[in-house]
Amino acid sequence: MNGTQRAAVRRPPAVWPDTGERADPALAAPSSTARADVWPHPERRSARTALGGLLRLRLRAWWERRHPRRDTLTLTHANVYILPTRAGLVFALTLAVLLVASINYQLSLGYLLTFLLAGSAAVALHVTHRTLRGLTLHLRATPSVFAGEPVAVECVLDDAAGRARYGVGLRPRAGADAGWSWIDVPAGGQNVARLAVACERRGCFHLPSVRIETRFPLGLFRAWSDWRPASTVIVWPQPEQPAAALPPARGAGGASNARFVQGDELDGVRAYRRGDAPKRVLWKKAARALDTGADLVVRETSGSHRQELWLDWAEAPLATPRIADTEARLSRLAAWLLECERRGLDWGLRLPGFEQPPGAGDAHRRAALDALALWSA
Repeated sequence: MNGTQRAAVRRPPAVWPDTGERADPALAAPSSTARADVWPHPERRSARTALGGLLRLRLRAWWERRHPRRDTLTLTHANVYILPTRAGLVFALTLAVLLVASINYQLSLGYLLTFLLAGSAAVALHVTHRTLRGLTLHLRATPSVFAGEPVAVECVLDDAAGRARYGVGLRPRAGADAGWSWIDVPAGGQNVARLAVACERRGCFHLPSVRIETRFPLGLFRAWSDWRPASTVIVWPQPEQPAAALPPARGAGGASNARFVQGDELDGVRAYRRGDAPKRVLWKKAARALDTGADLVVRETSGSHRQELWLDWAEAPLATPRIADTEARLSRLAAWLLECERRGLDWGLRLPGFEQPPGAGDAHRRAALDALALWSA
């Protein structure tokens, strides 16, 4: 091939397939043998991509039907899978080389070593599968967290067959960087595997699938199964940092107070309500109340009735409105209610279409955070 022919081969086609634009005629190859399908047509590539996506969706749907969501799973022959590892494939190749060498050189000890190692691998196959078979997995209740914090998932592995299980690993399939949690399960007992799942957005979070795996005892085979928990976790909005100043409090008559007053003058006593500060309980009368079955009493001060405020959606504007104004408002309301709980104040929450009356305590706080997490415009 001379220089003119090599230059013609390097020239671009007359029409670019990707854009449909005509190339410079001076640079186009005049050869009649030029192929028009050097680059795949965009429509063909999009058709292949759509076909691949459809196949993946169908495969995913079949896999989910085979593994329905449940919080308790018992591993059996139907849902435990096993394949050789990379070390197992190398081991099989080594056995093949030993067998061929023993046949060629008529080595009796070679036959003995080959079949001894092959028998050990067959026993390891059975033991690896048996390590998972018969285990029962339970999911403990997962507490709610704030957005950006890891969701703590606790999986209880229970053995009812009376066999000890070694080297059992669990990992959430939410990301490739998720770490393994390796545990041993005693015979007839149970153990807990603790996993951490990242969650960046508020709302109702479905727990991801959990991969359970073992390579015990020799690492030649890998037995695994997938568990799809049915439980969900409510992820609360991330509190604003630093938190803005609280809105002004409003008394029972609707008057606004510029600041909160912690009164010191004793107005009387009242029955204990959930969320009252321990320092306001009359502990001298607590023992008598417990003996008689009466309720505890707390001090009622002159400033107690004024420690009540409303956390209103309309009172949580931002200095510079953004596209994510809704999430920022929810973060500010979450920071406000946490500050109210820290100060021991009675507070209520108002959202568009939702209102929670004033109160205090852990249950009151959780109900408000749940409302913030699940609220939508």
